Amino acid sequence: MRHVAILIETSRAYGRGLLNGIARYNSEHGHWHTYFQPHGLDEPAPPWMKGWKGDGIIARIDNRNMADAVVKTGLPAVNLRRTIRDLDLPYIGANNVKVGEVGARHLIERGFRQFGFCGYSQGSRHRGETFKRLVEKSGGACEMIQVPRRQSNWEREQKRIARWLDKLPKPVGIMASNDDLGFQVLDACRRIGAAVPEDIAVLGVDNDAFLCKLSIPALSSININSHETGYQAAALLDRMMKGRKPPKKLPQIDPGEVIVRRSTDVLATSDGDVVSAAQFIRECACNPVTVEDVLNHVALSRSSLEPRFKEVLGHTIHQEIKRVQLARASELLLETDMPIKQIAVQTGFKNVQYLTRVFRNAMNETPAAFRRSRPASP
Repeated sequence: MRHVAILIETSRAYGRGLLNGIARYNSEHGHWHTYFQPHGLDEPAPPWMKGWKGDGIIARIDNRNMADAVVKTGLPAVNLRRTIRDLDLPYIGANNVKVGEVGARHLIERGFRQFGFCGYSQGSRHRGETFKRLVEKSGGACEMIQVPRRQSNWEREQKRIARWLDKLPKPVGIMASNDDLGFQVLDACRRIGAAVPEDIAVLGVDNDAFLCKLSIPALSSININSHETGYQAAALLDRMMKGRKPPKKLPQIDPGEVIVRRSTDVLATSDGDVVSAAQFIRECACNPVTVEDVLNHVALSRSSLEPRFKEVLGHTIHQEIKRVQLARASELLLETDMPIKQIAVQTGFKNVQYLTRVFRNAMNETPAAFRRSRPASP
């Protein structure tokens, strides 16, 4: 059996998701002996690594001490963090272009025309550039701010973020590069007395459920799919430990869906009919409702409401009904043990076959596969 060192932090949901994916691969294919101790992201290499005689390493390398220790072993190793750019190890991580796309689409769909991106001075480039490009392509304007990854003075940075937010035209949709920055942006909103999400909507990345629910209000966040990153890293290490070279093109892991919480649960439009229709759908879609039900609720014809609805949300009334139903189905799949047949009924689908067909078209996998491949939320 292979002996594998896993050097991944347990302090945040992203690292725990990676560990979940590695564990899933190991149970299915590897059956490794694993060397693992809980630790933080920026800690140095554990003393036992010096002289360790193992077979491979999976690590989130955040400092030179850890990098040197891993390289000195001479063992096959996969890196899951790109802080040290000159590190000659195969890297697997998130598809940051896709992350930016998901964030832009989410805030555009809520009707915003003013946007902002809060990222790190190192490490947020692809997410921020993609977000800015897409929201500007939609006709919006975007302002950006960069924050040091390791902040020496929390208060000073919070005041700087608050001043930036205060100057932005309202309402504005903000994407933060991760949930840590999303938490900071929400704190800055309170400092300037801005209403969230009515004045400023805030979206994070990583879906760290503890941090998102600790935020005031609760932070919407992009599910970064770290369990799949861990699974693919384990598969790559297994290949390398068998003497095969890494492929020339390493996988970039696409993000999952946005987990919508209070911080972006808003429509930025003055069209009261569209707001009323969208609110009715979000409250009643799983009953279920039809397009005709929505039209009756707002007392308008389809020809009158549909163009305005699509202008604000970017899709049709029918598509919004299905989006809300799928979001609720995804939530129940992740957070409950409810049978899929029962979930189909509770989310407005006629039967499990119809749910499966719609789910596969939207998510490229069945509800059962979606549930199996993702860790339950805390």
